[in-house]
Amino acid sequence: MRIMVFDVPAENGGALSVLLEFYNKFKLDGENEYIFVLSKAELSETKNIRVLYYPWIKKSWIHRLYFDNFIAPKLIKKNNVDKVFSLQNVIIPHTKIEQTLYVHNAIPFSEYKFKFVENKLLWVYQNIIGKNIFKSIKNANKVIVQTQWMKNKCIDKTKKNPNDIQVMLPKINIEVKNYFIETKESLSTFFYPASGVEFKNHKVIVDACLELKKKNINNYKVLFTLNGNENKGIELLYKIIKENELPIEFIGYISKERVLDYYSKSVLIFPSYIETVGLPLIEASLHKTHILVANCEYAIEILNGYKKALFFNPFDYLGLSQTINQIVNIKYNK
Repeated sequence: MRIMVFDVPAENGGALSVLLEFYNKFKLDGENEYIFVLSKAELSETKNIRVLYYPWIKKSWIHRLYFDNFIAPKLIKKNNVDKVFSLQNVIIPHTKIEQTLYVHNAIPFSEYKFKFVENKLLWVYQNIIGKNIFKSIKNANKVIVQTQWMKNKCIDKTKKNPNDIQVMLPKINIEVKNYFIETKESLSTFFYPASGVEFKNHKVIVDACLELKKKNINNYKVLFTLNGNENKGIELLYKIIKENELPIEFIGYISKERVLDYYSKSVLIFPSYIETVGLPLIEASLHKTHILVANCEYAIEILNGYKKALFFNPFDYLGLSQTINQIVNIKYNK
């Protein structure tokens, strides 16, 4: 059987991790042939895998729409494809070939509603592209999601038959070298490995730190894996942090090995209010790390039964400041 795998958005982060997971799985399949259709992510060809690259797709949304509606259907027909596997949240239009859809973007399913004046791109994704995602879920033969809460959302939004939706938690292939050890330093260091996208919610941490400064509390530090110039929002936070001399460090992008190392010597703080899974939560729990996390559906499901998790309202900086202070000063003394 010849299966065409579409994942033109994947370039880095979680989307690339998903792509690599299925690539490693499919290259071990000796019965089927796979054709990966990508933009910039680079994969090696194998005996049963071919790779087609279309980097120009990334130029604009118009290029992407043109590809999806005209080029992709022609590729399916030209290569005599038997099945399509879309890893890009939407199915390929204008084809009757059986399609399996992998949905891993939680923005359209979020209870938080973006305003157009607040963030135009995320508003478009939630309100316009989101409708295309819901339509794709309805029309796909099979749907794969990463969590049960996402499956429930899909059923609620599209009335899809539950039997046609499979839950497949991402595989976490990491080696735990050191577990978290409670020390004065580890319990006063808060680590947040995340991009600068607005819903990652770095702002609530900054606001909490401003509140702690008012009370002359500074016996802790926070680490952001940012440079400070990712976007206007992050630039503003960077300015506030520097002007107020807050104990927040911008350590920039770091390797996976360093991320895992930080899990063993710092508290994971994770205020993101939109996630499908939140991979750092799984990784940190494997390291037996203390986790301070937003009280959202994804986190509640992933950390169900994990005793070292503390949940907080992602929009309540006062509550977060109190919890940070408690972790630093109360828990270690006990």
